[in-house]
Amino acid sequence: MGDSKEIKQENQKPLVYDPQYILMVRDLKKYFAIKGGMVSHVVGHVKAVDGVTFNLRRGTTMGLVGESGCGKTTTGRTILRLAGEKTGGDVLFNGKEVYDLTNKEMRAMRTKMQIIFQDPFSSLSPRLPVGEIIGEAVREHGLVPKAEFDDYIDKVMDNCGLQPFHKDRYPHEFSGGQRQRICIARALALNPEFIVCDEPVSALDVSIQAQIINLLNDLQEKYKLTYLFISHDLSVVEHISDTVGVMYLGNLVEYGETEDIFKNPLHPYTKALFSAIPIPDPKAKMNRIVLEGSIPSPANPPKGCKFHTRCAQCMERCKTEAPVQKEVEPGHYVVCHLYDE
Repeated sequence: MGDSKEIKQENQKPLVYDPQYILMVRDLKKYFAIKGGMVSHVVGHVKAVDGVTFNLRRGTTMGLVGESGCGKTTTGRTILRLAGEKTGGDVLFNGKEVYDLTNKEMRAMRTKMQIIFQDPFSSLSPRLPVGEIIGEAVREHGLVPKAEFDDYIDKVMDNCGLQPFHKDRYPHEFSGGQRQRICIARALALNPEFIVCDEPVSALDVSIQAQIINLLNDLQEKYKLTYLFISHDLSVVEHISDTVGVMYLGNLVEYGETEDIFKNPLHPYTKALFSAIPIPDPKAKMNRIVLEGSIPSPANPPKGCKFHTRCAQCMERCKTEAPVQKEVEPGHYVVCHLYDE
């Protein structure tokens, strides 16, 4: 796989690039300014992503789960450099710091990093036919010769379950599932290595969800793709993911192999989240863990552990001291004082 290479950062230890990982994220932060007053000066920050760390192996899928507003989508968009400048941390894609790239280098990198948005209808231009939507970026980046362009688009559409005659139709003429296939084809057309799937099936019927999940699995196997799969649906995440990260209020509180996370959740928040998974048996009794209180504001998070205001196992140190990520078992990381040695 090649030798490891050091990526030097200021004011911290160099981040060592490991070639087995296509993506390495360390202490990623993204804050949004809150402006107020008559002169509209900055009065605070919304800490949407507040110190996320994980590594993603090539050809695998990482599921990212958590409540609405926990920072899942912002994490994905920040990794792709779609949310403006990061506030802090490192994002290494194939060993290169994404935020150190020039505009020209970033333009070339765009073909390797793609995103599938949550709502297929609003992410497709209503003024362009499907063939132009899928082929626009291919033409812009000059990925195939002009003579081969139409055949290339036909092949991409066929791989995503679309017919050649669909090229001349517009997005409003398709069903929700077909529109999501168009979005997948648009991302696939650039021959990417890494795709952020931002809740790609949440707006679809259950039967159609299964078709799209199977399509993503087939494409991953055929083209050796790597996915960051953002979702609320834990059963879908368990089915498609190799590793899982659980987010709460901008932090990754637990991370590990899918089987380890689902069989042995460690963090109190993960346990509460997983206790809400429906069991397909009317006689089975669910041991539901109901969290008290509401999610604190990301603009004014609690001191110490952000979860301590809702945690039944809260200790005194949780209120003042923020826990750090630790490896409890091989490949299984948790951010919680309960597991301090």
